[in-house]
Amino acid sequence: MTFFEELKWRGLVKDVAGDDLEEKLNNDRMTFYWGTDPTADSLHLGHYSSLVTAKRLAKAGHHPILLVGGATGLIGDPRPTAEREMISKETVQHNISGLSKQVQEIVGGDVEVVNNNDWMKEFTFTEFLREVGKYINVNYMLDKDIIRRRLDTGITFAEFSYMLIQGYDFLYLYKNKGVRLQAAGSDQWGNITTGIDLIRKMTGEQAYGFTMPLILDSTGKKFGKSEGNALWLDEDKTSSYELYQFLINTEDGKVEEYLKVFTFLSPEEITDIIKKHTEKPELRIAQKTLAREIITDLHGKEAFDRAVSISESLFSGDIANFTGKDIEVAFKGLTPFEIDSDLNIVDFLVKGEICSSKREAREFIHNGSITLNGEKIQDLEYILTKNKCIDKKYVVIRRGKKKYFIGVYN
Repeated sequence: MTFFEELKWRGLVKDVAGDDLEEKLNNDRMTFYWGTDPTADSLHLGHYSSLVTAKRLAKAGHHPILLVGGATGLIGDPRPTAEREMISKETVQHNISGLSKQVQEIVGGDVEVVNNNDWMKEFTFTEFLREVGKYINVNYMLDKDIIRRRLDTGITFAEFSYMLIQGYDFLYLYKNKGVRLQAAGSDQWGNITTGIDLIRKMTGEQAYGFTMPLILDSTGKKFGKSEGNALWLDEDKTSSYELYQFLINTEDGKVEEYLKVFTFLSPEEITDIIKKHTEKPELRIAQKTLAREIITDLHGKEAFDRAVSISESLFSGDIANFTGKDIEVAFKGLTPFEIDSDLNIVDFLVKGEICSSKREAREFIHNGSITLNGEKIQDLEYILTKNKCIDKKYVVIRRGKKKYFIGVYN
């Protein structure tokens, strides 16, 4: 299987520009770029397929360049439904710093990061229209899918111009960085072909492009901020444990696709994993492998091992070895209640609204249904003190098998 055949096997090739691109990717060494606008200071799982594809290209000997859109980010690319909310220049600069650092850590030190504001800021409006705008026909732009979809609801001139700027980005990188290829999600096809058209008209040379299908979750939505389901690649925004929980619960119908797209496992390894998973789906072999590969690539083996440990401890109820950080990660969605003094267990359960009355609290304790930090409490005279809390601060209360509460000692 050639490199390009493997890309297609993984489902990473949708549209292709350039008849001999397959041959060049298999046999030549190309400088390529992919881009993102700095709408946040971290990328999310929806971007990860592009990052992994960039790493694949780099491993095959091609040179990667990431374009962070300091200029295009101030405008916002057209969405199918409505105009994006503009963000401030200060926010854009902050986000560029975060994204540059993140991509270099994930893709590796060989990736070059560029900012399109570095060349766009040199243009006056009239210069840009004269040097770039005159080469692209309005009818050509109107025929692009993303533009057509907005014509009924309306599109601003700023959004409409986005395609020209991104097209010029390709031309600039072609001339100044030797870039011959742009790779992006399928929603960027119109922008890619605009750049290729500019290069052909202004230099007479052939450039290349290919798009990847957008990766969707089990509900058919893209991973992203606008869809409300962003899983951030920054561990401080989405912990390894949260990412593990999402990946381990991947539906069987999506897990093979995700293994192909998001991991560097060979086709033979993926085929073997899916075979074993099909034979014993209850073991979730494919999902566990997916979680291991992604989290290890993003955050390291230690972070993955800790995510597994937290998950297994919660499942068994044994959280005696949890740290305060583990509690904050594992119970991120719970609102803690404050503890301001030592309390008898019955009073504590009522004060924390874990039980509705002292009678109910005594019944739960008598039945062995209350655990504090993994320890079953059956003594009605038990006193909770600060020294009995994890890190002298946290107490995790489990009522029954699955109902959790968090207390925080002042």
